[in-house]
Amino acid sequence: MKVTQTAIADVLIIEPKVFGDARGFFFESFNQQAFDEVTGARHQFVQDNHSRSTKGVLRGLHYQIQQPQGKLVRVVRGAVFDVAVDIRKASSTFGRWVGVELSEENHRQLWVPPGFAHGFVVLSETADFVYKTTDYYAPAHERCIAWNDPAIGIEWSLTAEPRLSAKDKLGLALADADIFV
Repeated sequence: MKVTQTAIADVLIIEPKVFGDARGFFFESFNQQAFDEVTGARHQFVQDNHSRSTKGVLRGLHYQIQQPQGKLVRVVRGAVFDVAVDIRKASSTFGRWVGVELSEENHRQLWVPPGFAHGFVVLSETADFVYKTTDYYAPAHERCIAWNDPAIGIEWSLTAEPRLSAKDKLGLALADADIFV
């Protein structure tokens, strides 16, 4: 596997070795030992999630203030622009973001550690987005930061207003949000 550090050292792009021929392809999408080596820590995944969204849907920026989740995310159909925002107050990269295109063609995965808000926008007609989490979904602890907070300044490269859930429309500015200290 190839591992690329992003502008925020803890957020990693992971690209598996893909073996393909005229019949199709094969790759190992997850290996606990290899993952522990590249992250430098042991992370236990407890939940797998799968969402399907249509073009222009933006999900996020989500996180859990208690029971924080690390997420290993990838796209199995279509393409998304995926974003992680550092919301750890003590971090030197607090309030900064990184983004990467994930698609069924590039097979990239993004490691979003606990302490980050996460979101994505769908670039293709549809996208199937799958991810592993290091803690269980806890609705009482879920929070949302506004996708368009100018203090963060994410460059989503949108051509139209994104389609948001009712919950995501209520996202707070980073300055008003619960954050990790």
